[in-house]
Amino acid sequence: MKKLCGLSDNELVEFLGQDNIAAFEEIYNRYWLKLYAAAYKRLNEREVAREIVQDFFTNFWVNRAQIKIQSSLEGYFFTAIKYQVLNYKRAEAVRSSYSKQLQLANEVYDNSIEENYQYKELRERVDMEVNQLPPKCRFVFELSRNQYKTNKEIAQLLGISEKTVENHLTKALRYLRVNLNILFILFLFR
Repeated sequence: MKKLCGLSDNELVEFLGQDNIAAFEEIYNRYWLKLYAAAYKRLNEREVAREIVQDFFTNFWVNRAQIKIQSSLEGYFFTAIKYQVLNYKRAEAVRSSYSKQLQLANEVYDNSIEENYQYKELRERVDMEVNQLPPKCRFVFELSRNQYKTNKEIAQLLGISEKTVENHLTKALRYLRVNLNILFILFLFR
């Protein structure tokens, strides 16, 4: 077999169609550096450019029987690399967008742990203040707020007037408003 380095691209493609590995190696040696430079110029990332060119040549060898080159081999190669670079950039943009959305979502959820802790702490303080209420007033408040009973139901349950129920709730809410406002102010300045 004559030396392949002196053959034209068309002759090499013809030999490649006959599964000639030496023709593929000549094409590879002839174009690898040029294609790498073109990919690197568009990406400015050495490893990614190298991978794109390697993947291109792997696919070129695997699909050699189906490939029909209408123009020049060089034109075909550079066009193929251009599209592979564009596909890579598109995929990177999607990954980047997804990553940013995921990071943003994590930041939102990260606050939920702190918010849950603050809610739990506030709930404990409210419960502590409710426990400071006089027993009858506390019982009326808990029936109203925790068991969702109406004033009429509480009055019937305890055998007292609705007005007395209202007085107990007013007293409880006034006490909590004053004490929780003080607590809120202390919480802000700690």
